[in-house]
Amino acid sequence: MKILGLGNALADVIIRLTNEDTIKNLNLPKGSMQLIQSDDIPRINEIIKLMPIEMISGGSAANTIHGLARLGVDCGYIGKIGCDDVGNFYETDLKKAGVDSVLFRSQTDTGRAFTFITPDGERTFATYLGAAIELQPEDIIPDLFKSYNHLHIEGYLVSNALLIEKALLLAKKLNLKISLDLSSYNVVEANLTFLKKIIPEFVDILFANEEESKAYTGKNPREALEEIAEKSDIAVVKIGKEGALIKDGKKTFKVNAFPSKVLDTTGAGDQFAAGFLYGLSQNLDLEKCGKLGALLAGKVIENYGARIPEILWPLIFEKLDTIKN
Repeated sequence: MKILGLGNALADVIIRLTNEDTIKNLNLPKGSMQLIQSDDIPRINEIIKLMPIEMISGGSAANTIHGLARLGVDCGYIGKIGCDDVGNFYETDLKKAGVDSVLFRSQTDTGRAFTFITPDGERTFATYLGAAIELQPEDIIPDLFKSYNHLHIEGYLVSNALLIEKALLLAKKLNLKISLDLSSYNVVEANLTFLKKIIPEFVDILFANEEESKAYTGKNPREALEEIAEKSDIAVVKIGKEGALIKDGKKTFKVNAFPSKVLDTTGAGDQFAAGFLYGLSQNLDLEKCGKLGALLAGKVIENYGARIPEILWPLIFEKLDTIKN
């Protein structure tokens, strides 16, 4: 099983703050996600230049693909970056992870998400979409898909309907399985008509959290699971600390959340999808796939950012073997 990701290529810039002065100076409401323009970046860079900073190649689909690659799955990724140092870093970071990426270049700066983490663990985002949203339908050609048998798409892309339709049509024509992560209830609400059209026609596996499933169906998680399962082969509804519900049209499973000390929930859904799709790549049953998803989600939330630290992977591989067997 070779998995191709399609998403917004955003470099995650993680800044751990000692107080709330920085976000106040930047007029960022605590806990919010604010879109910024390229003109805002120099000021932010000036303010944070002496602070401890971590940068990774991010975006929802990229986070999932990175997790899959770390698990040993053959992966690729399609996105768009700028002709700048951040874009060069993004490309190199994915390559180091073993991801075979196709990153189109733009004269627009690479997109980035400045993530300010206050001492209480709350995250405040200043997001510049930049080149990421310039990926065009004409960029998506059959040759990009031909060596893969699975396409994973992040919901943030569905606002670009022509791009998504092109990708879905090509994937189905080439017999790729398709998974879609709804990503955000705001995305679902803003694109509900389009999602209601494409999911029954194209999507084999749908990932949603409680808020996203409610935005899509108007129902509570269990009822939403039933409706989603009627429209896709596999439905996954994540319910936070309660775990996740999974249905494949025949059977329904509930998996518990992995016991964790929550530090930062960034990337939990992305890593759940990575663990789940890894399980499918190993031909495991859906309950075990869900447990693998819960394991990765539980480990990423014990740390800052959407990546699982290298030091934790030996323990993860031990637990993977236990679950698989």
